[in-house]
Amino acid sequence: METRIDKFLWAVRIYKTRSDASEACKKGRVIIGDVAVKSSRMITTGDKIIVRKPPVTYTYIVLSPIENRVGAKLVAEYLSDITPEEEKNKILPGHQILSGVRPRGTGRPTKRERREIDDFLDIN
Repeated sequence: METRIDKFLWAVRIYKTRSDASEACKKGRVIIGDVAVKSSRMITTGDKIIVRKPPVTYTYIVLSPIENRVGAKLVAEYLSDITPEEEKNKILPGHQILSGVRPRGTGRPTKRERREIDDFLDIN
């Protein structure tokens, strides 16, 4: 059995809507076999899918293609997540502190704040 990649990504709850899955394909964020795929690409059992959702790159193996959306508990029957733990840890709160995110409305850092940031990050 074959299924369109956008339908499959929506059905196994990687994206909330099918249009989100199609948009990710258009942007080149869905990769099969080292090639960015279009949303009309057909997938089969055993395909390795790489989905980039910055800052994390997820990797999945298709166990059984489906077209209809299933409950979250049933997703494991159709998809195997082989994403390394290092990638999954990128979404933890501690990783975003060092990425340069500042609270909204605080503006650019002052010269003094910039020096403190550089000292903290050990940048010379």
